[in-house]
Amino acid sequence: MSKFKVVGQNIKRRDGVDKTTGRGLFTSDMSLPGMLHAKVLRSPHPHAKIVSIDVSAAEKMIGVRAIMTHENGPKNLFNAAAPMFLTAPHLERVLDQYLFDDIVRYVGDEVAAVAATTEAIAEQAIKLIRVEYEILPAVLDLEEAMGPDAPELHGDKGCTPEGKNIPGEIIRIPYGDIEKGLAESEVIIEKSFKLPIVKQVQMETQSAVAQVDGNGEVTVWSTTQTPHPTKAILGKIFAMPASKIRVLAPPYVGGGFGVRIGLSGLAEPIAMALAMLAKKPVKLVYSRKEDFIASDTRHPAVVTVKLGADRDGTFRALDVKALFGTGAYCSFGAELPGVCGAMTLAIYRIPHQRYYGHSVYTNQTIGGAMRGFGNPQGNLALEQVVDLMAIELGMDAYELRMKNITQVGDKWCLPFPCLSSELAECMRQGAESIGWKRRGSLNSPGSKKVRGLGMAVGTHVSNAWPFCVDYDNAYVTIQSDGTANVASGVPELGTGVCTSLVQIAAETLSMDVDKISLTYGDTQSTPFDIGSHASRTCYAAGLAIQIAATDAKKQMLEYAAPLFSVTPEDLQIKDDRVELVDATVASEHCSLDDIAGGKGNSVTLEELVYHAHVRNKQFIGVARNVPANAAPWHACFAEVEVDKETGQVEVIKLAAAHDVGTAINPMIVEGQIEGGAVQGIGYALTEEIRYNNRGGQVNSSMHNYMLPTAEDIPPIDAIIVEASDPTGPFGAKGAGECSLVCPASAIANAVADATGIRFVELPITPERVFAALHLEN
Repeated sequence: MSKFKVVGQNIKRRDGVDKTTGRGLFTSDMSLPGMLHAKVLRSPHPHAKIVSIDVSAAEKMIGVRAIMTHENGPKNLFNAAAPMFLTAPHLERVLDQYLFDDIVRYVGDEVAAVAATTEAIAEQAIKLIRVEYEILPAVLDLEEAMGPDAPELHGDKGCTPEGKNIPGEIIRIPYGDIEKGLAESEVIIEKSFKLPIVKQVQMETQSAVAQVDGNGEVTVWSTTQTPHPTKAILGKIFAMPASKIRVLAPPYVGGGFGVRIGLSGLAEPIAMALAMLAKKPVKLVYSRKEDFIASDTRHPAVVTVKLGADRDGTFRALDVKALFGTGAYCSFGAELPGVCGAMTLAIYRIPHQRYYGHSVYTNQTIGGAMRGFGNPQGNLALEQVVDLMAIELGMDAYELRMKNITQVGDKWCLPFPCLSSELAECMRQGAESIGWKRRGSLNSPGSKKVRGLGMAVGTHVSNAWPFCVDYDNAYVTIQSDGTANVASGVPELGTGVCTSLVQIAAETLSMDVDKISLTYGDTQSTPFDIGSHASRTCYAAGLAIQIAATDAKKQMLEYAAPLFSVTPEDLQIKDDRVELVDATVASEHCSLDDIAGGKGNSVTLEELVYHAHVRNKQFIGVARNVPANAAPWHACFAEVEVDKETGQVEVIKLAAAHDVGTAINPMIVEGQIEGGAVQGIGYALTEEIRYNNRGGQVNSSMHNYMLPTAEDIPPIDAIIVEASDPTGPFGAKGAGECSLVCPASAIANAVADATGIRFVELPITPERVFAALHLEN
């Protein structure tokens, strides 16, 4: 039972009715008077130079209003992801992209864009544009891209002593003395793992609507997860004051999972560029294929883990090396490797650790942010090696982990302390739910179908990387009737932000939730916030709202104190009333006149605030906060069944236990756990984007990208383990990304338990399982 009145309660979602009835508006629903429709011509080649481009036939079409190419587009380099605006102070931003360039670097790269009166006309006009290409050498393999014979995809920008095409800084995390730790280890396990390119497949594709008014000011409705940084990026692309640009959602975004941290593909700047040319509103909506081939994917990776331990199971040394494919442009390629290293090293108490990681350019779709942000890749490798160590030592995999997990107060590589952890309790509850004690006794000799149990543990963050530009602002304005409006710059992606943030404000103000409104995701009416990502929205934006609400509350008590002839400390706000802290009997119908006459001990907020309002006083709480960080913890357990005759793997059950601090809204948290677990099933077993020999995506639609469906989802036991963290609002920590970190790792370990075969490449498809069982022996 929650110790709070509003926080911890399953308050119904504020966006629920709109979305279930179809009344909710998304960018793809937008329609403005005189609006034009945009289409984009995309490169058919993975790497080529545009020798000439002829748009004359397209320009002559009736209904065509504007065409943009590299010849008339802006010439300012940018990064379409948030690192354009948010990066570590000691690092240079990697700016490597033009809106339209005379070099195309992947199949799907932008060549030209057309705005016309209808989509059909725009589509036909695109087909009339004639482009002559000079084909350039392309590279798709990560290691080949660093070699001496590889083409330099961005000139000498990515050339380093370690190899070609490496954007940004190579991440090195030393902790202790790794060589000493390995030398002291009695057992060493080393293994490399290959992780695929996968896609977010959010419900709403990338889209934007741009409108330019007579003063040259621009309004952009878009699917971005980061309205304020997106405004800044657009300002840089067009060399326009950011103060003349407004970015907002209308009001909902159809999912994100990281694909929209910064721009939504390039929907915003293309729509804006065409709107400026045509002097008409322009709408651009990506097709599902465009979303696949021309917006960010999860980074593919090769991760090598070397783990050293004593014979009693004490971990001594951990050496991790990771190589990521960032595709044609850097996007998050400079930041993501560091998160992978930090999160992988933080799980266990190991005195000697080292991480070396970086990204590499290839002629593939851009690798950007996806739920978990580099963490699932490292976790998959580490947690399989931990299982291998358990086998080598003859220990139970659960007991080996329990012996070594990080504890509160332990020193570690992260630049913030571990102040709370219930990972051990997550492990206990998850093991009980899955029936871990059955491991090793599930199968009979000669069975055609075999079962196995696997587990994995992990951690993440509740905030963006602590050295980045990462601060939050919020306003809480008390209205003249005693109700409140909260303003925050984060958008609603479907994660329940418009509900949970209101719960934080209501708890702080001691108000009914129905008396609080939330303005969000609009750069014109909210203060700066870096947006919804990094599992930070409830934690960091929520903390700013708590601070602003506390400020407003303080102002109200200071105003009321003289009226009660007491100090502010003698008063409290409770159930929409201001009352004496030590009052033994509340006066439900007391007026301020009664209070002044000594006849009562409480008054409604409405009367107090109106009293102030007519005397030219309003209460506005303001927060300008640099949040801390807190480690959420999670343990995932999987039971699988493998058909030895077909190689088919079926997940029988998942148990996912999460330490999220205080669950502001448990129902929303459970939804986050279940959603991430389903994505983890796809990562483990079915999802993968492959490329053909012409450099194009083979898996570029919902028909050939094997996303889990409702029929593939097993029972999922979403377990919330609360451990109040002192840095979060009412003890809350992050939850959004955490549920996708461990499921693939647990499933892979369960498959190995069932088959006795360790799969080092995801996804674990029937073909790979069948080959391992029948063809490779």
